[in-house]
Amino acid sequence: MTENELSKIVFEIGLKIHKKLGAGLFEHVYEECLFYELTKAGLFVEKQKLLPIIYDELKIENAFRLDMIVENKLILEIKTVDYINPTHKSQLLTYLKMTNCKLGLLINFQSDLFKNGITRIVNFI
Repeated sequence: MTENELSKIVFEIGLKIHKKLGAGLFEHVYEECLFYELTKAGLFVEKQKLLPIIYDELKIENAFRLDMIVENKLILEIKTVDYINPTHKSQLLTYLKMTNCKLGLLINFQSDLFKNGITRIVNFI
């Protein structure tokens, strides 16, 4: 399955969750629901995955923590904020570069309209 196909599935599932729960809950609630629905759909999903950094001979095991990675291809960064700022986008782009993944979705469940809360970030490797 391609990154674009995965992103369509994530969008549909995220929309379902947003319609059912609405905006205003904590980030971890949406994350748990998204994890549940994605795994129920038969996808391999890891949540709160530690991403190490190696600097010279030093390995920092817990340098970053990915909210979710789907099928080892698509990174999901979940937010519940009033607006997405450039730092949020930079954070996801860093994760993409560190993992060599091509696509990430920044999902803000705080948006009134779910489609306005999704930002695609592409790593042009």
